[in-house]
Amino acid sequence: MSAKHSTERDANPGENPNVNPAENPHAENDAGENKLIAERRRKLAALRGRGLAFPNTFRPADSAGAINSEFANRDADKLKALARRVSLAGRVIRMRGPFLVIDDGGDAIQLYLNHKQLPANLAELLKLLDLGDIIGAEGEMFRTGKGELTVRVADFALLSKSLRPLPDKHKGLTDTELRHRRRYVDLIANPETRKRFALRSDIVRAVRDYFDDAGFMEVETPMLQVIPGGAAARPFITHHNALDLPMYLRVAPELYLKRLLVGGCGKVFELNRNFRNEGLSTRHNPEFTMLEFYQAYAVYADFMDLTEELLREVATETIGAARFTWQGNEIDLGKPFRRLALAEAVVEFCGVEDGKRLKGLDNLRALARELEVSFDPAWGEGKLLLEIFERKVEHRLIEPTFITAYPTEVSPLSRCNDDNPGIVDRFELFIAGQELANGFSELNDPEDQAERFRAQAEQRESGDIEAMYYDEDYIAALEYGMPPAAGEGLGIDRLVMLLTDSASIREVLLFPHMRPGHAG
Repeated sequence: MSAKHSTERDANPGENPNVNPAENPHAENDAGENKLIAERRRKLAALRGRGLAFPNTFRPADSAGAINSEFANRDADKLKALARRVSLAGRVIRMRGPFLVIDDGGDAIQLYLNHKQLPANLAELLKLLDLGDIIGAEGEMFRTGKGELTVRVADFALLSKSLRPLPDKHKGLTDTELRHRRRYVDLIANPETRKRFALRSDIVRAVRDYFDDAGFMEVETPMLQVIPGGAAARPFITHHNALDLPMYLRVAPELYLKRLLVGGCGKVFELNRNFRNEGLSTRHNPEFTMLEFYQAYAVYADFMDLTEELLREVATETIGAARFTWQGNEIDLGKPFRRLALAEAVVEFCGVEDGKRLKGLDNLRALARELEVSFDPAWGEGKLLLEIFERKVEHRLIEPTFITAYPTEVSPLSRCNDDNPGIVDRFELFIAGQELANGFSELNDPEDQAERFRAQAEQRESGDIEAMYYDEDYIAALEYGMPPAAGEGLGIDRLVMLLTDSASIREVLLFPHMRPGHAG
């Protein structure tokens, strides 16, 4: 192997420098990038030789945002008279002659480095500088002839050498898959990405503040569980070596939070990570963030009111308005949310003229066939009705809508309605065609709950991998007495999607799960 090929291979492991460009249309671009990487490695070697590689002694005293704000209204004469010396650090994102721009993660600012005015050692160091490098700089503020606020650099240090070139400054990083696989590059190249995740942080903080102000206690419950419960979902399975036990990553914290109600904690909430071994889509990630909250002596209707208030306050606090657009659809959280029974929604959106067609298994099967909704012949009425709703109605609920009166058959943890035991006191909130929240009056009858767990266990034994397990300890907790209560789960990732106008959940997760592959 020649020295040249050795350098290129070291510069980009896994790339073949002998690839024929005619066979691989990306080979020419890859070869060009390899040359850039090799040149940057040469510069890094020069820094190492001078003992200047990756120093950790620079401490910035200022930030670009603070500097831009402080001197925004100072003209050239005032800046000169002030002779204000600043010290800041950031990544080089643009270079043009003696001018370069650095971004410190919060804002950008221009620097002026004239090699003729710098000491010889710094002038030589300047030759080793590339786009993407992280530098620390000190100097006085001034305005250029065009009026641009700039730091006249008197001293600087190259703090971190970037070996890989940044995306094109005009095109940015536009490859969606690459943006998701290499989020760190996306954050460098696209300021709007950083803004989106800063807004996510604001949204989570606003949610937490709402429940703190409402007197709820924030708690933490196990993520590693002996029995996965609280949701109909397929869990991830692992093994505890010391205990020699199979264990599961939680699918929901619900049953632990309700144990706290038994213990006398009357108002609790948890911002939690859940894991479900299911498919990937624009709305689903196997690892996701949920808000769950429970309150003793409340009913599901109370939580519908609370949810409306929560979403209005969070939206107003974080994006400045309760009315906004999501993917071209106008969403108004400021007006009362619509409330509609599940059966009523099917009648309205599926063009069912006679509601009696939703009664009886034969009628529902006929309707499903008519609507081209596939189903399992073993399903009961409740499951079949829900399937019709999910396939034909859910995606059409754009404006905020509470769907209520779910069948008992598909709601194993919910309290039955006092007047109609075939339905439960439950709601799901839909906005922009997707489920955002699920809440209900809690089932606190231990015998009823045990019977429903047994039915779920039978379904699991019959092949339903998402059916719940029988949780004996939870039944024991209920037998000590749980107060009447309401509970709810709300998807944080989907809420962030809504408030940031993001069509895919991957846009609001810093590191979404993806099939392994070459990131480019």
